Amino acid sequence: MNKKKLAWQLPFLAILIIGTIIILKKQAPFRTDEGFVFGTVYKITYQSEDNLKEEIETELKKVDNSLSPFNPNSVITRVNHNEKTEVDSFFVHVFHLSKKISDETHGAFDITVAPLVNAWGFGFKKSTGVDSVIVDSLRQMIGYQKIDLQNNRIMKKDPRIMLDCSAIAKGFGVDAVARLLERKGIKNYMVDIGGEVVVKGKNPSKGEVVVRGKNSKMNAWRIGINKPVDDSLSVNQELQTVLAISDVGMATSGNYRNFYYKGGKKYAHTIDPRTGYPVQHNILSATVVAKDCMSADAYATAFMVMGLEEAERFANAHPDIDACFIYTDGN
Repeated sequence: MNKKKLAWQLPFLAILIIGTIIILKKQAPFRTDEGFVFGTVYKITYQSEDNLKEEIETELKKVDNSLSPFNPNSVITRVNHNEKTEVDSFFVHVFHLSKKISDETHGAFDITVAPLVNAWGFGFKKSTGVDSVIVDSLRQMIGYQKIDLQNNRIMKKDPRIMLDCSAIAKGFGVDAVARLLERKGIKNYMVDIGGEVVVKGKNPSKGEVVVRGKNSKMNAWRIGINKPVDDSLSVNQELQTVLAISDVGMATSGNYRNFYYKGGKKYAHTIDPRTGYPVQHNILSATVVAKDCMSADAYATAFMVMGLEEAERFANAHPDIDACFIYTDGN
């Protein structure tokens, strides 16, 4: 009786196995699109039958038109010029998160830092020189509490206030592309814009690793963190470590690429909004893993401003984020 039943079931089992093999073989291929945006390169790998490069670049253009201070026609440029303009949904989203993280970090992250960044030579306007008198003067117009959003318009307590979302906009651009891929039903992808990353699902390789926080093995995405050596030309690609992650955003902030020397002293691009001066901490780079890339981007910048001890305390008090700090000590 059992033999007859088994003989009856075998053909259906064979059909099921063959069908599964055919379905697996017909899985969509992984594609990689590359290009240039926000003054850096992007690389996007995703599993899809369709080539989405044109739609991806359209989405990135929307971000640039909203948040780039280098774009003379962008929303943020018009806000900085005090033109009467309604901000778009991208700007609103970034503005609200920026204010939230500014509150959480007690001003270590602050998008009103633009005048100081420009003065020190790292912004969207040419520096005309800086000294303690200029810094003290500019600090009068710095402070996230001095701006508000009402009826889709930015309200300033001082018309000289200018905004710079560079420390969060690139991460937002990564998230914008990730949302586009999600709308297309794509489950496996990596979006990388200048080292700011969102990864979802599994990567194309066959190697399996255990991802922290997950119960099973999977093909996690392996994302490298550069060794923080002075490298203004971005030619050094030596890695300090590699993280295995999935379904998260990741961003790194460091002072080893954007800097200059003057009078024998190194000036790095991270400006502390609270003091008005470039930071001089022993922390070389801060990498943050969070639920989205724009949050990771902003926190990474805030941690560079805070310095190692304050940043460690903050990260330990916020279980929804992870951080990797590279710093220098006596050794």
